[in-house]
Amino acid sequence: MAALCLAVSSYGQSGNGKQPISQPLVSHIYTADPSAHVFKGRIYIYPSHDIDAAVKEDDDGGHFAMRDYHILSLKKVGGKVKDHGVALDIQDIPWAGRQLWAPDATYKDGMYYLYFPVKDKQDVFRIGVATSKKPQGPFKAEPEPIKGAYSIDPTVFKDDDGSFYLYFGGIWGGQLQRWNNNQYDPKGALRKGNETAVLPRVAKLSADLKSFTEEVKEVKILDKDGKLFLESNNDKRFFEAAWMHKYNGKYYFSYSTGDTHNLCYAIGDNPYGPFTYQGIVLKPVQGWTNHHSIVEHQGKWYLFYHDVQLSGKTHLRNVKVTELKYNPDGTIQTIDAYK
Repeated sequence: MAALCLAVSSYGQSGNGKQPISQPLVSHIYTADPSAHVFKGRIYIYPSHDIDAAVKEDDDGGHFAMRDYHILSLKKVGGKVKDHGVALDIQDIPWAGRQLWAPDATYKDGMYYLYFPVKDKQDVFRIGVATSKKPQGPFKAEPEPIKGAYSIDPTVFKDDDGSFYLYFGGIWGGQLQRWNNNQYDPKGALRKGNETAVLPRVAKLSADLKSFTEEVKEVKILDKDGKLFLESNNDKRFFEAAWMHKYNGKYYFSYSTGDTHNLCYAIGDNPYGPFTYQGIVLKPVQGWTNHHSIVEHQGKWYLFYHDVQLSGKTHLRNVKVTELKYNPDGTIQTIDAYK
């Protein structure tokens, strides 16, 4: 705790000369990629748990060497945040190798499900699922990853008809560029600027939420002319951090553009898409990554996100929350994390 306090005082408010609009929800550990859900009236946050693992920084994010999850909860935004301790440790995932990255969670019939990406023992990112009878865990991982799931950043969405869908994918260190037609190519390269951008993935979950009922599909994100983005449209195209929510009957697919650091969103009429690009949810935050969730609680909508206010280091992040507002036409008001 002392080291974190020192980091705050020496680093200042934001490092860019501006004041942040919100403060870190916790400061005793580093947290990132907050997936927020309301269970039994309480907000539960399923974040990554950043650590300084003394791993040299590289372009594939090898220094993001997370090893467990801590689940946070609060009764209301602005209230006291509780850290429920370790909910799942990498050593308790039989097939896991390294790098326990951004998770998400859902609930069905008395059981909570935690979806997580981790590299297997061949250093390929897969997605697994763990279960618990409590939203805060501890969670017990299934002995094998979900068949047909791959890459990173799983997010689960429950539609009004009771169907559940898993969205996932992330290029670059997330390895999505290595998957074509759901087949793995270890030599799969990032797309060139004039090529169609890599698309996120989706599949409907089975009744027990532990497998897919169908082949994984690409999620099409279109511009206002109905065309797919090129890789050179990297201020708008998908990079990682998919999230799905519904507002006034429309499906809102939001995501990070990665190397240009925007959180963007697109709107569609069904959970498979296509989704038409609308604009920016959150402008770039301090730090290399941008990852979020959007949730309604007590009549207001909130954006959970992260930056590096506490440490000033890309791989040691802290989760935050701010109110999210819609315009009368259903578009989202762009948020600047600093003022």
